[in-house]
Amino acid sequence: MGVIRVLTIAGSDSGGGAGIQADLKTITVLGGFGMSVITALTAQNTLGVQGVYEVPEDFVEKQFDSVATDIGIDAAKTGMLANPRIIRVVVRKLRQYGINNLVVDPVMVAKGGASLIANEAKESLIEELLPLSLVITPNIPEAEELTKIKISSIDDMKKSAEIICGLGAKNVVVKGGHLSGNPVDILYDGKNFYEFIAERIDTKNTHGTGCTFSAAIATKLAEGKSVFEAVKTAKEYITTAIRFSLNIGGGHGPTNHMAHVLQESNRYNCIQKLKTALQRLNTEKCGNIIPEVQSNLAYALPYANKTEDIAAIPGRIIKIGEETGTFGDPAFGASSHIADIILSTMKYNANYRCAMNIRFSEDIIGICVGLGFDVDNFDRSGEPDDTKSKDSHSLKWGIDSVLSKRNSIPDIIFDRGDMGKEPMIRIIGKKPADVVDKALSVSKRLKTL
Repeated sequence: MGVIRVLTIAGSDSGGGAGIQADLKTITVLGGFGMSVITALTAQNTLGVQGVYEVPEDFVEKQFDSVATDIGIDAAKTGMLANPRIIRVVVRKLRQYGINNLVVDPVMVAKGGASLIANEAKESLIEELLPLSLVITPNIPEAEELTKIKISSIDDMKKSAEIICGLGAKNVVVKGGHLSGNPVDILYDGKNFYEFIAERIDTKNTHGTGCTFSAAIATKLAEGKSVFEAVKTAKEYITTAIRFSLNIGGGHGPTNHMAHVLQESNRYNCIQKLKTALQRLNTEKCGNIIPEVQSNLAYALPYANKTEDIAAIPGRIIKIGEETGTFGDPAFGASSHIADIILSTMKYNANYRCAMNIRFSEDIIGICVGLGFDVDNFDRSGEPDDTKSKDSHSLKWGIDSVLSKRNSIPDIIFDRGDMGKEPMIRIIGKKPADVVDKALSVSKRLKTL
């Protein structure tokens, strides 16, 4: 496939988090070549919109002609179109150049509540632009504006999607982020409904999410993906961008458009740091701290939220006399047990991304205290019955029972076991080198007893 050419027709955000700036970042990260037709300039930051300057429609037309007659357009998206005159120019140019892969993001209100579109432009958008769209992506306030119905449930979202489809849109994505619970986006293709569900991420930094989402859809359509595939990929992309959102400015910070790429590079670095730490373990005679159920060392990606985001040792770290050994290189998703420890810890401090389990004994606990480690523990006798039967729930309960009462992360969390539960020590750290340093210090001190 050649160059994927994606045009964004939208306003400029001087703060860099939304509009043309967000679109071009998204298009680039997802493998497209981004081009722009700027319809308005905004004086804008994370706190709000301080001013809007509308670009004259003849210059909007000139930008469109410059791009279309030379470079060409595989897909386009629209964002902020401030007045009916600009909308009519855009509609005319879309028709002239036969652009069928069109995503319409009906931008009407900024995140802070400021209006970004004149009232008279809404009618032009509905009557003239909407029928040209392959996909339209309103959020709930925008869908309510387009349909004049109140949306307070998924059924309401589906009803609004049908109405918008009746206005001429071929595919409608109603974004559910404004409802409570995990955000559910509804795709309606004129016949069938599809739901795209993601976790709700606790952050105020969501500036530019709509721009980013629609630009991602347009890029995937330009690549030749179906509408369903494009929406699915865009949903995954924006979820990652929100999870890694940037806490800058004094208001609603932007999403992180580079998060998708950074995660892939982080995967390599994560494995390499684990390998280096593992080599140190395997060259030291530290079999004296390996428990009967064996050990593992795991390291999470930044902002990990599932087992597959955490690399560990397949088959665990085994004891071979006084030494240790492994059966393979670190891999993501290799240990749900250690992953549960790390995920539970990261809820309290996302910088603590590494853990290792070692053998329990009162002597080893004494050594940890003597080494100056911060040591804490939980008592399994206080564990609720509904968590005991599931190892993952049980361990999460234990870690949470410790960390929920603290303002810092300890070096060591241990328990003395219970019926069917082996006592265990967990070493916690920010990175593998930290955890292995602690483990080897314990092993060396234990040899002197």
